[in-house]
Amino acid sequence: MRIKVINKSKHPLPQYSTEASSGMDLRANLENDVLLKPLERIMVPTGLFLEIPVGYEAQIRPRSGLAIKNGITILNSPGTIDADYRGEVCIILVNLSKENFVIKDGERICQMVISKHEKAEWISVENLLDTERGIGGFGHTGKK
Repeated sequence: MRIKVINKSKHPLPQYSTEASSGMDLRANLENDVLLKPLERIMVPTGLFLEIPVGYEAQIRPRSGLAIKNGITILNSPGTIDADYRGEVCIILVNLSKENFVIKDGERICQMVISKHEKAEWISVENLLDTERGIGGFGHTGKK
């Protein structure tokens, strides 16, 4: 798949780290370091503008290393970049740790996965097919 991109950042385009990677790391595009205090959230620019094909979306997901080591994650995870959005890709980071975190220019702050999706069409009915689970919701299978 080919995706048109305008790169207004100082950094190379995102790329897959390994042959089997599903996500590409995105980098912060900053003039100065940004201090992210505990429980604070911030929108971090990437300098990237995308033209995603209709029928696809870009999903923005946390980087596991930032999450486990520093408590830094994506607030609306996964974030969605729709095919008709043409603005700059910005990432909403939140600091869930008790320590300050400094975001530096060029730091890998999240990963982006390109994913195909379907459009749903609603069909109003009076009944739904029954299943073994039925109406069992959160925690319905117990602890073991």
